[in-house]
Amino acid sequence: MSAGFKGARFRSLLVVFQFAISIFLIIGTLVMYDQLNYIQDKSLGYDRKQVLLVKHMNVLNKQANAFKQEIVQMRGVLSATLSSFVPTGSRRWTNYLSANDNVQQTEFWPVDEDYLRTMNMVLEKGRDFNPALSSDSSAIIVNQTAARSMGFTGDPIGKNIFYGTDQKRYHIIGVIQDFNFRSLRDNISPVVMTMTTSFERKKQGDGPDILSIRVNTENLPALLSGIEKKWKSFSNNQQFDYAFMDEDFDALYRAEKRSGKIALLFTTLAIIIACLGLFGLSVYAAEQRTREIAIRKVLGANEQNLVSLLSANFLKLVFIAFLVAAPLAWLSMEKWLQGFAYRQNIHWWVFIEAGAGAIFIAMLTVSAQCIKAAIANPVRSLKNE
Repeated sequence: MSAGFKGARFRSLLVVFQFAISIFLIIGTLVMYDQLNYIQDKSLGYDRKQVLLVKHMNVLNKQANAFKQEIVQMRGVLSATLSSFVPTGSRRWTNYLSANDNVQQTEFWPVDEDYLRTMNMVLEKGRDFNPALSSDSSAIIVNQTAARSMGFTGDPIGKNIFYGTDQKRYHIIGVIQDFNFRSLRDNISPVVMTMTTSFERKKQGDGPDILSIRVNTENLPALLSGIEKKWKSFSNNQQFDYAFMDEDFDALYRAEKRSGKIALLFTTLAIIIACLGLFGLSVYAAEQRTREIAIRKVLGANEQNLVSLLSANFLKLVFIAFLVAAPLAWLSMEKWLQGFAYRQNIHWWVFIEAGAGAIFIAMLTVSAQCIKAAIANPVRSLKNE
């Protein structure tokens, strides 16, 4: 009997291997979804929800501002801003700015006076653009990172910055809180904004290409229909192309979401395979220990003692698998998370959940077979032996 059970060492090794893979995948999947939830919930420095992006505004050319004013008057529209630069967009414009004998390559965004209000960006110091002030044609608003990188240790309001090769002088009127305008894989870089009161260009197709509209979503279909009608009247029935900012934001992490779904699928398959192996081992062990169980029962062991005896060996295999998988999973997921400048730490409860889940699954798999062996008639078992 003893020799027969020892012959199951290779089967036990396979079960440990299968459960180690399962636990590894469970931990990896939990970490992936925890990071994706962190991305969705993190404060980005702007509000991406309920912002409609009307694209290809440059085809309107000189009528872009008139179209914006028509949209702002519509019921359900809270505010709107014309710009080629939105936090979830791919268009970028960088140039060198200098201040305090410090030259920095900086994002340079021409925007209108409604940009900060529409994006719900927070002014930390100073004020917003005011088109009624002629001096604001040479005014800029910088983010916190830009203020630090240019050496403004104190209050930067009123300080000068020089832009481009011709060293055009701008004065700072405001500092906004840092906002994530790229993927959370990247650190926030310096951004300066200048006000452009007119987005008209010398030729068609060279103006701002996005109208960002903060909307009230109570009757969104009717509002979209109304905006589309106005678009077609201004654009000579050209195609109405729009998106929502939160959808564009989600698209930045499409690869991570796809990886999470694939990991979940493989985790499920690995658990099923591991459970089949564990079930086969439990059947084999119960058959090998039939006589031992009968003798123990005749000598006074109850069903609970016998179930615990039979289950202990299998739980030991799962525990060994956990000891193998946990450090490997931690190393792998720590390396994956290093690809994000803004990330969650791997929480201890991930390992607790993975280990407890594996033990629970193992107990469900072997419990029926263990109970069946424990409640079998010992007289019949000894007679058969």
